[in-house]
Amino acid sequence: MTGLLETPYGTRDFLPNEAATKRAVEQKIFGLFASFGYEEVVTPTMEYLETLTTSGGRIIEPHLFKMFDGLNRTLALRHEMTTPIARLAVSRLKDSPLPLKLSYLTNVFRFRTNQPGRQCEFYQAGVELLGVESTFADAEIIALAAQALNVAGLEDFKICLGQVEFAGGLMENLSADIQAQIKSAIERHDIVALNNLDIDDTLKKIPTLQGGAEILTAAQSLADNARSRKALENLTEIYRLLEIYGVADKITFDLGLIRDFEYYTGMVFEAYAPGVGYSLAGGGRYDNMLKDFGAARAATGFALGIERVLDARKFQGVEENSRRKDFYLSYAAGFEEAAIKEAAKLRAAGKVVEVSGAPQSKSDAEKFCVVKDCMELIYLA
Repeated sequence: MTGLLETPYGTRDFLPNEAATKRAVEQKIFGLFASFGYEEVVTPTMEYLETLTTSGGRIIEPHLFKMFDGLNRTLALRHEMTTPIARLAVSRLKDSPLPLKLSYLTNVFRFRTNQPGRQCEFYQAGVELLGVESTFADAEIIALAAQALNVAGLEDFKICLGQVEFAGGLMENLSADIQAQIKSAIERHDIVALNNLDIDDTLKKIPTLQGGAEILTAAQSLADNARSRKALENLTEIYRLLEIYGVADKITFDLGLIRDFEYYTGMVFEAYAPGVGYSLAGGGRYDNMLKDFGAARAATGFALGIERVLDARKFQGVEENSRRKDFYLSYAAGFEEAAIKEAAKLRAAGKVVEVSGAPQSKSDAEKFCVVKDCMELIYLA
């Protein structure tokens, strides 16, 4: 019988105070998205398995929650929102004028070990900017991520910015097998494995290319091909635009940040805050994905983990949203009608009013006012 009172593995409840804070944070973030011109879309919680595993998605299949419909077709719960939005963009929105600026706020599902910051059901807010291939679009995405963390109540955070084409250019003449080993070592931050490979010392320096804007200058001497040089030029221009946005102080460069090398095609970034051992947000440019759905379009975007932001808020001492109600309205027997009318009048004026479910004495009403965390008692008798 114990299982009746437990949540499934990797899921959690949000108690009233937690839910109030979560909702307030979400509203601020979503209001910011709207102010940049992003329009909300809502997609199904489940998709056909083949939709979610398109564009190299087979690697995620073991982490999907799968099921069958009445016609024995395989479905899966969405594990992120970029893929469903790509499907939506090339089907229902195929005739819409570009660029498409879409936003979302929803729960997603991945089966994985229950480690700090990693749940099987979690909430994401994010945006996708489709149809624009420019540094201006990339800078808007990064600036929007920084501002989203700020309106969520965080002041102390950093955005690590990289460019997958820098490393890609340095590796382009190597065999596919060696490239895979290098990528794996960099992604795992395994410096020992990287140093043990029989490769040029330049490639072994990639994970060390971290820091401020001076890193871009230092990396110029390593960029011995057009592809890598173009990647550095791309980051330099993005940084110039981020200075105009006023968020450059939040940026640190990491040319060893490559995220999913097979997925991203340009700039990539992750956001971190002190005391939280996992990224709060991440994204980048992924120009090849929509081609797999039948309509090649440039694309860039990011997703932000709501629970992770809430964890960072706690560490930084950001005050939770108060649930205190304005009034506790109670009444003596025979004053039910008056109580209903008075509560309606106060609510119409924007007040939060909890009405007693039954007549009370004034002394009981005073006690309930405190228990119910209401600021003021109104007693009708």
